[in-house]
Amino acid sequence: MSNDARSVSGSYEAGLKGAAEAVAEFHEPESALKKLQHWLHQTPSAVPMIVLVVALLVFGALADNFFKAGTLSTILQQIAIVGILGCAQTIVVLTAGIDLSVGAIAVFSSVLMGQITFRYGVPAELSIVIGLILGTAMGALNGILIARLRLPPFIVTLGTWQILLAANFIYSANETIRSSDIAEQAAALQFWGYSINPGGVKILYAVFLMIALVAIMAYVLRHTAWGRHVYATGDDPAAAELAGVPTKKVLVQVYALAGLFCAIAGWVMIGRFGSVSPTASTGQLGNIQSITAVVIGGISLFGGRGSIVGMFFGALIVGVFEMGLRLVGTDPQWTFFLIGALIIFAVAVDQWIRKVAG
Repeated sequence: MSNDARSVSGSYEAGLKGAAEAVAEFHEPESALKKLQHWLHQTPSAVPMIVLVVALLVFGALADNFFKAGTLSTILQQIAIVGILGCAQTIVVLTAGIDLSVGAIAVFSSVLMGQITFRYGVPAELSIVIGLILGTAMGALNGILIARLRLPPFIVTLGTWQILLAANFIYSANETIRSSDIAEQAAALQFWGYSINPGGVKILYAVFLMIALVAIMAYVLRHTAWGRHVYATGDDPAAAELAGVPTKKVLVQVYALAGLFCAIAGWVMIGRFGSVSPTASTGQLGNIQSITAVVIGGISLFGGRGSIVGMFFGALIVGVFEMGLRLVGTDPQWTFFLIGALIIFAVAVDQWIRKVAG
């Protein structure tokens, strides 16, 4: 019986000699639409970049003076604060969170810098450092509540938004510090409002700061271990923890860094507007503006996918639409209409692209 088994086994192995060893494969030809879907999944900033280029071409054709250096410089100046707040919102959204307090942190930080200087006689440079530290602490508080107590980011930041705005008004007693007083006694507070004027075109220092922060964070998120941990935390926190990623620590760090960016935006606000005002519109609108830039910029609200460069394109798109429609002479309400349509379009595209991962 055993001899028969050996005989059968030997003849079977002999029959396999020279046979192909590759496993059977089935190739389904990819359509052009499927290839586009894969490309967009791999290049999340592509959609906002395409929209931005189209918007530039359209408004360039409709408005004769749109492509003037002064017009483009003005667009960059207008998005400087939103772009920096967008950096804060981007890293939070990448972890599948959201921060509704970014505008309040920015305004409160600017008020703290001004009041510490003028109320207590602290040198402006030291007041700025204190304001940046306190802004970071406000962000870290969000992170601790979310990571340690496992509270929903939306609820936590909605609450701290209200708390910080109230604290901002209470502490400042609704007092506005005038631009002339700041220029005379604490010029460092207005630093980011200074400009260079190559060829007669005004470019604020704040524009260079925004571009530098976007470039630095683009590198950090894509080429460092911490950046990969941020993406992993947003994509699948349970799997990230099993892989050794300290997700709770990453969340606290992300919200703390977001708070620092908001405080920087608060410092830029002083330079951009000249004065220190607790009633600055950024406290109310900064949250919506930063989320708009993030969503239009192709960053997934579900976390784990997107690019901070896309956020920058998203902020530029909003600036281009606002300036372009103004130059064309249309009703300003069309700006909100088109931006709202872009937000819905961006989310729909994100859902379609996410099917590739599924």
